[in-house]
Amino acid sequence: MKIAIIDYGAGNIKSIQFALQRLGFEGVLTSNEAEIRQADKVIFPGVGEASSAMEKLVSSGLDKVIPTLTQPVLGICLGMQLMCTSTEEGNAKGLGIFNVTVKRFNAAVKVPQIGWNTISELKSTLFNNIKDPSFMYLVHSYYAPLCDNTIATTTYETAYSTALKSDNFYGVQFHPEKSGEVGAMILSNFLKIEE
Repeated sequence: MKIAIIDYGAGNIKSIQFALQRLGFEGVLTSNEAEIRQADKVIFPGVGEASSAMEKLVSSGLDKVIPTLTQPVLGICLGMQLMCTSTEEGNAKGLGIFNVTVKRFNAAVKVPQIGWNTISELKSTLFNNIKDPSFMYLVHSYYAPLCDNTIATTTYETAYSTALKSDNFYGVQFHPEKSGEVGAMILSNFLKIEE
């Protein structure tokens, strides 16, 4: 299986590659359009600030490539947020795959949310054989509100989307590569998805 990890200079790439290796797969880090299109699965990671990450996608042309992919695509953390319509972080326009605007947590809670929290109301094959609720590892100051694309929820200040799905596109706010056995199972489920 060919797995492309989109390289746009914003990502926690090594931990994702190691997580795939533990499952017996190699992920190729690439920004090459042909290589991305030919992959069986695509992972769109991201750690950092949304507006500067979006600028990198635009300058490389990947902002046009990603929404037109037809194989299963998994956005992780900032990757998921950039797949939304827009984000309050830097007032950045997103890729428009998920029809929701990413918002900042209120000052009433500690920001960023760092650590373990539960995901629940799990829908989709991404969560096959995953206990509801399950603990996952999160690090973020912005969140996607509940919407028609929500396939898992977490509560921190408010209930929000901790996973999204639209057609062949999946997004998770948590870090499956840092979430132990359950995170590994979710990554494995993603690799088994046939679209």
